[in-house]
Amino acid sequence: MRPKLDGILETAVYVDDMETAHSFYSDILGLKRMVAGERLFAYDAGPAQALLVFHRGHTGEDVETPGGIVPGHDTSGHSHFAFRIGSDQLEPWRAYLGEMGVEIVSEVIWPAGGTSLYFNDPDGNVLELAAAPLWPNYLS
Repeated sequence: MRPKLDGILETAVYVDDMETAHSFYSDILGLKRMVAGERLFAYDAGPAQALLVFHRGHTGEDVETPGGIVPGHDTSGHSHFAFRIGSDQLEPWRAYLGEMGVEIVSEVIWPAGGTSLYFNDPDGNVLELAAAPLWPNYLS
Protein backbone atom coordinates (compact mmCIF):
# COMPACT_ATOMS: atom_id res chain seq x y z
CA MET A 1 0.00 0.00 0.00
CA ARG A 2 1.28 3.45 -0.91
CA PRO A 3 2.09 5.69 2.10
CA LYS A 4 0.12 8.94 2.40
CA LEU A 5 1.49 12.35 1.34
CA ASP A 6 0.51 15.32 3.51
CA GLY A 7 0.98 18.05 0.88
CA ILE A 8 3.79 20.12 -0.54
CA LEU A 9 6.09 21.58 2.10
CA GLU A 10 8.42 23.60 -0.13
CA THR A 11 8.50 25.05 -3.58
CA ALA A 12 11.51 26.76 -5.14
CA VAL A 13 12.55 29.38 -7.62
CA TYR A 14 16.04 30.19 -8.86
CA VAL A 15 17.22 33.78 -9.16
CA ASP A 16 20.34 35.63 -10.29
CA ASP A 17 20.27 38.49 -7.76
CA MET A 18 19.45 37.41 -4.22
CA GLU A 19 19.03 40.93 -2.79
CA THR A 20 16.68 42.02 -5.59
CA ALA A 21 14.69 38.82 -5.02
CA HIS A 22 14.58 39.51 -1.28
CA SER A 23 13.26 43.02 -1.88
CA PHE A 24 10.51 41.59 -4.07
CA TYR A 25 9.47 38.64 -1.90
CA SER A 26 9.82 40.50 1.40
CA ASP A 27 8.89 44.09 0.63
CA ILE A 28 6.31 43.63 -2.13
CA LEU A 29 4.76 40.25 -1.29
CA GLY A 30 5.29 40.55 2.47
CA LEU A 31 6.87 37.15 3.04
CA LYS A 32 8.94 36.76 6.21
CA ARG A 33 12.44 35.44 5.58
CA MET A 34 13.24 32.50 7.86
CA VAL A 35 16.72 31.62 6.53
CA ALA A 36 19.32 33.80 4.82
CA GLY A 37 22.40 32.17 3.33
CA GLU A 38 24.70 32.68 0.37
CA ARG A 39 22.85 30.20 -1.83
CA LEU A 40 19.37 30.10 -0.26
CA PHE A 41 16.73 32.33 1.27
CA ALA A 42 13.70 30.57 2.79
CA TYR A 43 10.40 32.41 3.31
CA ASP A 44 7.31 31.61 5.34
CA ALA A 45 4.64 31.15 2.65
CA GLY A 46 1.79 30.07 4.93
CA PRO A 47 1.09 27.39 7.50
CA ALA A 48 3.68 24.61 7.06
CA GLN A 49 4.72 26.04 3.65
CA ALA A 50 8.06 27.47 2.57
CA LEU A 51 9.20 29.28 -0.54
CA LEU A 52 12.87 28.58 -1.23
CA VAL A 53 14.74 31.17 -3.30
CA PHE A 54 17.99 29.69 -4.58
CA HIS A 55 20.92 31.56 -6.10
CA ARG A 56 20.99 30.26 -9.66
CA GLY A 57 24.24 28.48 -10.53
CA HIS A 58 25.24 28.04 -6.87
CA THR A 59 23.19 24.99 -5.95
CA GLY A 60 24.23 22.29 -8.43
CA GLU A 61 26.75 20.64 -6.14
CA ASP A 62 25.90 18.42 -3.18
CA VAL A 63 26.08 20.21 0.18
CA GLU A 64 27.34 18.40 3.23
CA THR A 65 25.54 19.32 6.46
CA PRO A 66 25.98 17.93 9.98
CA GLY A 67 22.77 15.94 9.41
CA GLY A 68 23.62 14.53 5.97
CA ILE A 69 24.16 15.46 2.34
CA VAL A 70 21.66 17.65 0.49
CA PRO A 71 21.75 16.59 -3.17
CA GLY A 72 22.61 19.32 -5.66
CA HIS A 73 19.84 20.77 -7.79
CA ASP A 74 19.45 23.67 -10.19
CA THR A 75 17.29 24.80 -13.05
CA SER A 76 17.43 27.18 -15.95
CA GLY A 77 14.60 29.19 -17.38
CA HIS A 78 11.58 30.51 -15.57
CA SER A 79 9.81 28.65 -12.78
CA HIS A 80 6.16 28.88 -11.76
CA PHE A 81 4.24 28.62 -8.53
CA ALA A 82 0.92 29.90 -7.17
CA PHE A 83 -0.23 31.51 -3.94
CA ARG A 84 -3.73 30.67 -2.74
CA ILE A 85 -5.92 33.74 -2.11
CA GLY A 86 -9.58 34.34 -1.32
CA SER A 87 -11.80 35.54 -4.16
CA ASP A 88 -12.47 38.69 -2.13
CA GLN A 89 -8.74 39.48 -2.39
CA LEU A 90 -8.55 39.61 -6.20
CA GLU A 91 -9.36 43.31 -6.50
CA PRO A 92 -7.13 44.36 -3.57
CA TRP A 93 -4.24 42.41 -5.15
CA ARG A 94 -4.89 43.95 -8.60
CA ALA A 95 -4.76 47.41 -7.07
CA TYR A 96 -1.77 46.70 -4.84
CA LEU A 97 0.35 45.18 -7.59
CA GLY A 98 -0.43 48.19 -9.79
CA GLU A 99 0.59 50.56 -6.99
CA MET A 100 3.86 48.64 -6.58
CA GLY A 101 4.60 48.77 -10.32
CA VAL A 102 4.17 45.01 -10.77
CA GLU A 103 2.43 44.31 -14.08
CA ILE A 104 -0.26 41.64 -14.19
CA VAL A 105 0.71 39.83 -17.38
CA SER A 106 -2.36 37.63 -17.59
CA GLU A 107 -5.67 36.95 -15.90
CA VAL A 108 -7.47 33.65 -16.35
CA ILE A 109 -10.99 32.68 -15.35
CA TRP A 110 -11.01 28.90 -15.04
CA PRO A 111 -13.85 26.58 -16.14
CA ALA A 112 -14.61 25.81 -12.48
CA GLY A 113 -15.07 29.55 -11.84
CA GLY A 114 -11.84 30.51 -10.07
CA THR A 115 -9.56 33.31 -11.17
CA SER A 116 -5.78 33.51 -11.47
CA LEU A 117 -3.65 36.62 -11.70
CA TYR A 118 -0.19 36.06 -13.24
CA PHE A 119 2.84 38.32 -12.79
CA ASN A 120 6.62 38.00 -12.79
CA ASP A 121 9.28 38.36 -10.15
CA PRO A 122 12.41 40.36 -11.06
CA ASP A 123 14.04 37.22 -12.56
CA GLY A 124 11.06 36.42 -14.79
CA ASN A 125 9.67 33.59 -12.68
CA VAL A 126 5.92 33.31 -13.21
CA LEU A 127 3.90 33.84 -10.03
CA GLU A 128 0.19 33.27 -9.71
CA LEU A 129 -2.43 34.42 -7.24
CA ALA A 130 -5.20 31.84 -7.47
CA ALA A 131 -8.72 32.17 -6.10
CA ALA A 132 -10.94 29.08 -5.85
CA PRO A 133 -12.56 27.18 -7.36
CA LEU A 134 -9.67 26.04 -9.51
CA TRP A 135 -8.75 22.38 -9.10
CA PRO A 136 -11.11 19.69 -7.84
CA ASN A 137 -9.15 19.76 -4.56
CA TYR A 138 -9.20 23.58 -4.32
CA LEU A 139 -12.82 24.58 -4.07
CA SER A 140 -12.71 27.24 -1.36
